[in-house]
Amino acid sequence: MTASRDFHGIAIIGTGLIGGSFGLAVRREFPAARVVGFDRPDVLERALARGAISESASDIASAVQGADLVYIALPIGATIDALPKIAAAAGALVTDTGSTKTVICQRARKYFRGGARFLGGHPMAGKENSGIEHADADLFRGSRYALIASESDADPRIQQFAGLLRRIGAEPVWCDAETHDWAVGIVSHLPQLATIALAHVVADETDETGLPLTLAGPGLADMLRLAGSPYEIWRDTCLTNRENIAHSLDRLTQAIEYLRTRLASKDLEQEFDTANEIYRALRKAK
Repeated sequence: MTASRDFHGIAIIGTGLIGGSFGLAVRREFPAARVVGFDRPDVLERALARGAISESASDIASAVQGADLVYIALPIGATIDALPKIAAAAGALVTDTGSTKTVICQRARKYFRGGARFLGGHPMAGKENSGIEHADADLFRGSRYALIASESDADPRIQQFAGLLRRIGAEPVWCDAETHDWAVGIVSHLPQLATIALAHVVADETDETGLPLTLAGPGLADMLRLAGSPYEIWRDTCLTNRENIAHSLDRLTQAIEYLRTRLASKDLEQEFDTANEIYRALRKAK
């Protein structure tokens, strides 16, 4: 199967980093596919210039007309607001890229009652810099891609989309919305907020001479890479996954307190060993 047969028309709603990268990847793998984008006029102009889309639309209704795959790459709040309009795309598979899934999938069930099928999705890929300028056809390569469905789902559109993801280098991971939000609260949202907290500690401790920041080596820069992410990208994530994020912050607080109370103890060796194992597992999974 090819995407051009499975999905004759693809609409990308939001052509920033994620939507633009998806468009670049799809158009590279399936150059015959018709890819229509919707975004602000200036963003669409840059997306066309980069080749992330083959044509643009002035409104959502025009973008999804005739599409059999609709890829929503908007912030969570904007995704929720767009669902009623997109649900009218009869027969299409509609999928999103929001970093939380429970609220979006609950809202989708309200509007998607027949014809179009909604599939919650979350690419575990990204950069600290947003925008079509940073879009990359290889962004999804080697990454996990959460799909809120069962791997045995009989809907051929879902299996076709999973196949498309594999073609652009991503590996589908199947789960329900609640499990997804718990998991990403630990492995994605916690690292982001922990990085923000660390950056604040460094800022607060830095004096008029520039110390200690001027003594920082590449290790701090590596840890603070996520600190380059703008708040507007994370605002809706925090609002729609508050309980799971609060739980993960509580767990981190407990772990930090454990370290603090054992600074003079060799008990920390076990903590380092566990951390080393997790790091090796992540490296091996790449």
